[in-house]
Amino acid sequence: MVGKELSRGGVYLARLNPAKAAEAGKIRPVVILTSQVLLDVAPPILFVCPLSSQSQSAFSSLHVALSPRDNLHVSSYALVEHCRAISMQRIIFPRLAQLTPAEISLILHRLQRLVGL
Repeated sequence: MVGKELSRGGVYLARLNPAKAAEAGKIRPVVILTSQVLLDVAPPILFVCPLSSQSQSAFSSLHVALSPRDNLHVSSYALVEHCRAISMQRIIFPRLAQLTPAEISLILHRLQRLVGL
């Protein structure tokens, strides 16, 4: 499975359809939030945060701005309110980019805010 290893904080394309109601759908970049310990044993389900090139002001306190890097060519926002579990089979390789530990921590902090921790 060379070239198909996942990394926490890695940005990959994922097939998020079919989406329901206001869910983030289509093929879009996602950040893998699953812990590396679990990723190392190839879990069938991953916890991800979808990215978008747009941010709605109503959710600005939850969104995390990400600058372009590697093969993520546009400024993006981590849509924390859309975090969810997806099947590993939805991931499209190769990895587009890698977030910094500080960016991953900020996303996780905003997720804690969302769920009231």
